[in-house]
Parts: sequence; C-alpha cells; structure tokens
Amino acid sequence: MTIIISLLLMASLLPHLTFTGIVNGKEAKRHSRPYMVSLQKSGKHFCGGFLISDQFVLTAAHCWKRYDNLMVVVGAHDLRDSKSSDHIRVKSYIPHPNYRPTNKPHHHDADIMLLKLKKNVKLNNKVGVIPLPKKGEDVKADTACSVAGWGMLTDGLKSNVLMEAKVSIIDNTECRNRWGALYSVSQMICVYGRGGTCKGDSGGPLVCGNTAVGITSFGSRRHCNSPEHPNVYTKISQYIQWIQKVVRNV
Repeated sequence: MTIIISLLLMASLLPHLTFTGIVNGKEAKRHSRPYMVSLQKSGKHFCGGFLISDQFVLTAAHCWKRYDNLMVVVGAHDLRDSKSSDHIRVKSYIPHPNYRPTNKPHHHDADIMLLKLKKNVKLNNKVGVIPLPKKGEDVKADTACSVAGWGMLTDGLKSNVLMEAKVSIIDNTECRNRWGALYSVSQMICVYGRGGTCKGDSGGPLVCGNTAVGITSFGSRRHCNSPEHPNVYTKISQYIQWIQKVVRNV
C-alpha cells in the first residue's frame, strides 16, 4: 500500500511520467503478435526477439553475452504449450560491430543483434514478420506504442503467457536528462506508461502502429519501469542499412 501511495504521489508531480512498474500489463490476445519469439537456453526463456523475415530474428546484442546454442521458439503464446510452437536452433549470431559490452559507461550503444535460423520458419496466422522503419525515421514524442514479452511480472515471477503493455514515447531531451551520458539521442528511444518491460523482456520490440521501432535494451536495475529512469530501446531506424546488408550477405 505504501508503494502504491508513493507512486501515485510521484505521478502527480510528474504528469507526463505516470509509471507504476511486462509489469502491470495484461495478457496479449493469443497469437495477436505472431512476430514474437522466445530465446531459450536449456528450455528456459531469458530474452525476447522478433521475426523480420522467415530466417532472421532481431534482438538485443546483450542477450548473447552469456549463452550459445540458443533455441528460438516461434508461434508461442503459453511457453508451457510446446505442441503449438516451433523450436529452431540458431545458425549464426551477428551482433552489431559497434557493440562493446565491456566499454562502460557506453556499453548499451549498438545493442542490436541478428540471429540467422538453421531453417526457414513457416509463415502462417501464428508465425509472421513485423515491418521495420525507414532509415533515419523518428517517432514523435507522445506517440502511442506498445511492448510485449514473457519477462518478469509485478510479483517478481516470469510469465508463462505473452504479456503486453501500452506505452508512449518520451521526448529525447527528457530521456537524456534522466539517463545522462548512458542515453544516446541518435541511437535510442525511451518510453513511459503504466506498464512496461522488465527482466526477461530484453530483445523484444517496441511497436508503434504496425512497425517495430525499437528493441528492449535497458532500464533501472532497482525498479522495473522506473519513473526516474524510464525504459530505453535501441532505435532500429539508425541500423537499417546494417540490417539490410547482413540479411543480404549472411
């Protein structure tokens, strides 16, 4: 109760940043986001991702730092129901060449990675791709968007079913003020909303309209969906040329 009261007071002070820290989301309609994939190691979900073609998944580069031999699960809603989904191994891991996880404090720069699957997925009403933005395209502040994933819930447990939440784009100047040098205006986007991404949602898409404009990258380590440090996403429009080059050549 004390936490709820504190958050309500904070919301009254920050009318454009009404967080409560997918935490505080809702279950997505089954297969309404056919592009969503679960990245798994030893049968356990640890990151999200999304299909951009029948053989390539886009995700966050930091999702690879501890794992190899990953399994990509497509067509899933409830991760416990393995019969309704397809499990495909990863053939190639292609993180962006500028991603440097050890170069602090800018270890979130270029947090984007392509996964080439060992076989092409069969596209149908449960498995599909999502469009990407045009090169250099920006999303205006206050644009209504959404996020989704199988990450941590408000109670600290990971969700078995795909969850989603509505969010809005925050002005770049405000994002920079909140995160300081960690935030790159040219390479990142940050959002606010009643619900938002948490641990385990990394690599999933920030969707505006029917387009994936961002990749879940980082947020507050102390509190998911924090009003002081809103969730940050890799801006996909800055990497379109790289994505196209990799997809053509790998």
